[in-house]
Amino acid sequence: MRITYFADIRFPLERANGIQTMETCHALVTRGHEVELIVRPDTHTPARDPFEYYGVTPAPSLRIERAPVSGPAAARRLGYLAFAVRRAIGGRRADVLLTRDLGVASLLLRLPSGLRPPLVYESHGYAPEVAAALPDLVATATPPDPRKLRRLARREAHVWHRAAGYVTITGALAADLVARHGPRARLAVIPDGVRIPVAGDLGAESRRASSGPGLLESSIVAYAGHLYAWKGVDVLLEALALVPEAHGLIVGGHAAEPDLARLKALAERLGIAGRVTFTGMVPPAEVPALLARARVLTLPNPASAISSRFTSPLKLFEYLSAGRAIVASDLPAIREILRHDVDALLVAPGNAGELAGAIRLLLADPALAARLARAASAAAPLYSWARRAEKLEALLTDVTAAAG
Repeated sequence: MRITYFADIRFPLERANGIQTMETCHALVTRGHEVELIVRPDTHTPARDPFEYYGVTPAPSLRIERAPVSGPAAARRLGYLAFAVRRAIGGRRADVLLTRDLGVASLLLRLPSGLRPPLVYESHGYAPEVAAALPDLVATATPPDPRKLRRLARREAHVWHRAAGYVTITGALAADLVARHGPRARLAVIPDGVRIPVAGDLGAESRRASSGPGLLESSIVAYAGHLYAWKGVDVLLEALALVPEAHGLIVGGHAAEPDLARLKALAERLGIAGRVTFTGMVPPAEVPALLARARVLTLPNPASAISSRFTSPLKLFEYLSAGRAIVASDLPAIREILRHDVDALLVAPGNAGELAGAIRLLLADPALAARLARAASAAAPLYSWARRAEKLEALLTDVTAAAG
């Protein structure tokens, strides 16, 4: 199958969007498909090699094409949209188009169906609700005006009704969209994924071996991901202040954004700066080795529209693959993956006291930590990128058959 994937992002991108896009496309290629990934140019000089940056094997069937865009943000956006239209209708036609960009999807679906391949949209949240919530959750976000919210709502309805296939990353999001717009055919719930170490991967095995023997003596409690307020690292730091035997490891955080400095200042105010390490941004390939140092991995999201129904965080699946005990917020989207006292401990969202209690319990009870870690590791293959590609393939095959 020939797939054209539109991602209006600079590439490679350090954020989860970039990782998920690359891993999904690479997994589809591994299943025998041809994928053309259309992105924006890298802003680094010299431009980075996406295969090297994300640590994936170059594949001839995965072609990355950078749209020739430049100038201010609005010009780059318009340039990408124009390029996407040309690529959708011209040249060697793909069998199917795939994107997680609502604006791209809405624009391409306005083209006559006879001029373009069928389009599958992957939703990561209901756009008007996400836009309205972001100013309270992300320091750099600005409140949207009512016209923008109405425009996003129209786009959501248009894509829901016109896309040939539709993917959501959580069942809660699918239910929300069905309630808003009514049922639709070819709707699939496909969560995000993780790269599972291949048997015989000496690099992965050595990382595990070097971190494993001292695990039960470790007091490291880790978090990996972005540091926006809605991610809950503030709550984690407050919890660590209540567990003096714990040492925090915070992996991630962009130096150009205010969140890293804000959290470092909070650690100082709480008197725990000496036992919390902030790594800042690290390449994706280095994250597994850092997680392997920890005894407990945390997903401390407070309750919000995004966290409760729309999130399928990459860190959750990385935690499963790491084979460590997990403490996570008890939210509907998280409960689609984790089970309390089976492969994680789930605590009340935003409650530093409950989070501290779960951390303290796992540090004091190695047998419990080991039991949860084994169950998490056993569940990880269910959420591999390969399994995700298999589910996507089934939907794409159904879409192309219906269009043919």
